[in-house]
Amino acid sequence: MTPSEQVPLEAPARSTAQGRPDPNRTPADKLIVALDFPDAHQALALVDGLDGLCRWFKVGLELYLAAGNSIVETLKQRGFSVFLDLKLHDIPNTVAGAVRSVSGLGVDMLTVHAGGGPVMLAAAADAAAGQSAAPRLLAVTVLTSMDQAQLSAVGIDASPSEQALRLAKVAHAAGIQGLVCSPEEAGEMRRELPASVLVTPGIRPAGAAIGDQKRIATPAAALASGADYLVIGRPVTHASEPATAAIDILQQML
Repeated sequence: MTPSEQVPLEAPARSTAQGRPDPNRTPADKLIVALDFPDAHQALALVDGLDGLCRWFKVGLELYLAAGNSIVETLKQRGFSVFLDLKLHDIPNTVAGAVRSVSGLGVDMLTVHAGGGPVMLAAAADAAAGQSAAPRLLAVTVLTSMDQAQLSAVGIDASPSEQALRLAKVAHAAGIQGLVCSPEEAGEMRRELPASVLVTPGIRPAGAAIGDQKRIATPAAALASGADYLVIGRPVTHASEPATAAIDILQQML
């Protein structure tokens, strides 16, 4: 049985800029594989190996700085949805300009950092609203690699969950209704901000290595908590058989 036979794919689900995705999506609509590679050759080799299984890929700083816009363009030309994870965090005018520049690439989702504050977040939202093909903006709250000790070290006395919810509310008030949060915060975010799109990294299948992540959950648990999309990297990209690992994760998401 081929991978595509095991996990049937349909046309990509679409959603409006301000609404949550269709709840009747397949697991393939909810899985975002992180292409955390140092060059386009390795990234596209993995994409080829997952052909017919995955339709979402994340391009982060490492790959984007190595390959630039060309990797995004290649993925889009192949029909994939692209999550560009740049965590934009700068003065409001600079972030607004970056959002306008990214809009020309046709990416589907783009991250800004909620720590940039309400004025920066509002500038990003306004810039996106002025573009005909703007990506959905996602505000990053507290990185999944951070725990209480890490927050305390930078002068934040709140717990990770308290800080994440505080930043999420700031972003929501500024006009950004997409959020990146750990699975540990997804349930509370869903209750407090029910219309927001929740993207959760820090996903680890049962038995997988934790690595440098602090606040994690299994795929099934993250979805049950209210996540709309799951970002998964090393459990797939470092697997001896990435396609088999992806199929196992997709099955756990049913």
